[in-house]
Amino acid sequence: MLEVNGNTKIYVLLGNPIAQTLSPAMYNAAFRALQENRLYIACKVEEDGLEEAVKGLKALGIMGGNVTVPFKEKIIPFLDGISEESRLIGAVNTLYCREGELWGTNTDGAGFLKALKKVDPRGVEGRRVLMLGAGGSARAVAVTLAMAGAKEINIINRTLSKAQEIMEIVYGLDCRGQALGWDDKSIKEAVQESDFIINTTSLGMVPRVEEMPPLNPDWFRPSQWVIDLIYKPKETLFLREARIKGCQTLNGLGMLLEQGVLAFEQWSGLKPPVEVMARELERWV
Repeated sequence: MLEVNGNTKIYVLLGNPIAQTLSPAMYNAAFRALQENRLYIACKVEEDGLEEAVKGLKALGIMGGNVTVPFKEKIIPFLDGISEESRLIGAVNTLYCREGELWGTNTDGAGFLKALKKVDPRGVEGRRVLMLGAGGSARAVAVTLAMAGAKEINIINRTLSKAQEIMEIVYGLDCRGQALGWDDKSIKEAVQESDFIINTTSLGMVPRVEEMPPLNPDWFRPSQWVIDLIYKPKETLFLREARIKGCQTLNGLGMLLEQGVLAFEQWSGLKPPVEVMARELERWV
């Protein structure tokens, strides 16, 4: 058991809701394994209390942790600075101390790419990507993959303007592609020509496990990677259909782990016990 005393260093997660988060379990398991007198806690913050919460962190000397929905974008004005990745993505998921100031960065996209390279070391350089959805996770992944040399990134989203917003950033990173609506006649071609198809929507997540993005599985081909950022269930209906068609599949658990590992390194300055963190996540998922 971790003993909390006057010398315990504290790190926090700011969000609302926070009941579902696995971050405290993962990070505190890491501290125990390293025999570090540190503690990670989740703090529920009301919508109108974010600025005061950040001021409180600084006043208490808590200079590290994470940010989750709905504050990844809203917290930026209250920080002393943000990384270039966060500026491009427009969101922060990690807080850390930089020369006595509270800064933010984003490890979501880098965590995704690290998880992907563990199963396909080639990565995305020179390859085509199709993304489903245009929320915060899609933005982080799209920016990272464009920076990693993806040949083409296409984004399908119900609200076309949101996909177009992300594509403007992608174009600025010298990557081609287009925004598509779900009724676009070129979707079939986009699916068939892609090397990676990535679902960033919540379709198929517990408890709505019978749902999946409205793509025809017959369009898949065996050489493709079909990826779902969802990790509960471990195999969504979307991934199951892709597996049946002979595709290589990957769920979101690896991204969850790797973005957490990168965040841990950033705000703790410690070498993460990756296997311990992975086992703890597996225990809860």
